[in-house]
Amino acid sequence: MPLSRTLAKAIANYGKKNSMGSRFRAKRVQPLINMIELNFRKYGVVNIVDVGGTEIYWNIVPEYYLDDHNVTITVVNLPSTNPPEDHGRFKFVSADACNLAIFPDTTFHIAHSNSVVEHVGDWERMLQFANEISRIAEFYFVQTPNFWFPVEPHCMTPFFHWLPKPIRVWMVLHFQLGDWEKANSISQAVISVERIRLLDKKMFQELFNDASVLTERFFLLPKSFIALRK
Repeated sequence: MPLSRTLAKAIANYGKKNSMGSRFRAKRVQPLINMIELNFRKYGVVNIVDVGGTEIYWNIVPEYYLDDHNVTITVVNLPSTNPPEDHGRFKFVSADACNLAIFPDTTFHIAHSNSVVEHVGDWERMLQFANEISRIAEFYFVQTPNFWFPVEPHCMTPFFHWLPKPIRVWMVLHFQLGDWEKANSISQAVISVERIRLLDKKMFQELFNDASVLTERFFLLPKSFIALRK
């Protein structure tokens, strides 16, 4: 579907600083900057855990700023992601985001997660994820897309996530949607559909009930939510 591929290139190309997606992230990151400032004034260093993140994501914060604030970042992903070697300010750890027992309570100053909670599985797994985020850091910053935004943010296809599951599976089986390649089998299509469970604001607030929730908007429409505990 050409429209979804066009949207993916225009909105979600985070490798380009002037893309719509990069501009959204640059604006979104301001509350995180405030958290970094607060912790740096208090401790002189800032230890961040990025659950389900990537190193390239942190290009949205100038390198000199991270240096000046003694920021270290531990990136946590599933073992199957084959993490790179530790280097510079980055440490890479393999773990399940819903079970971070390798980290004692409040190991980090800030826990960060961007568009991850909707991928961890069913509601029980989401609760486990939220509990772990809350446990391992004093502050946290968690973002997720809004179910009621009309464009599905992963395959960049309008109204896709509102369709019945069999129709979504059929579409994934027959079309390339955004950056999603056309599935080779029904099984692959079902897995692609089931790996994303978008949340509305009330569900998100229930998960992170000790945080304030900000709403990001795109042309006045609620696009995504950010849970901030500070």
